[in-house]
Amino acid sequence: MLKRLKRRVARVRADIKDAIKLHHDNAPSHTAFIVANYLARSNTPVVPQPPYNPDLAPCDFFLFPRLKRELKGKHWESVENIQKHVTTFLRDIPVEEFQRAFQAWQTRLRKCIDSGGEYFEEF
Repeated sequence: MLKRLKRRVARVRADIKDAIKLHHDNAPSHTAFIVANYLARSNTPVVPQPPYNPDLAPCDFFLFPRLKRELKGKHWESVENIQKHVTTFLRDIPVEEFQRAFQAWQTRLRKCIDSGGEYFEEF
């Protein structure tokens, strides 16, 4: 997936292709040796995340709630059908909404840094 994303960014936004940074939480699947090894080999910088800090996960605030609302109560006859539906749904989200989500993420990140990583409830 990351390879496809990098190729697409290089094709569509060559001006920022070298500025890609990966931000993910400390889930075991993200910190597994194979993942860390791939990221190192592909020279993909990772934005560090304090352990168990949900305040910084953009998908938790923006993407997952939208996707949950979209999928709730629906049933599909095959995995392929749900994959097509989700792919179409994600493609239909305007670029500006993703940009706003990541600007909000930067605000949360700054607040977390300014608070020394302490817990806070409001943004």
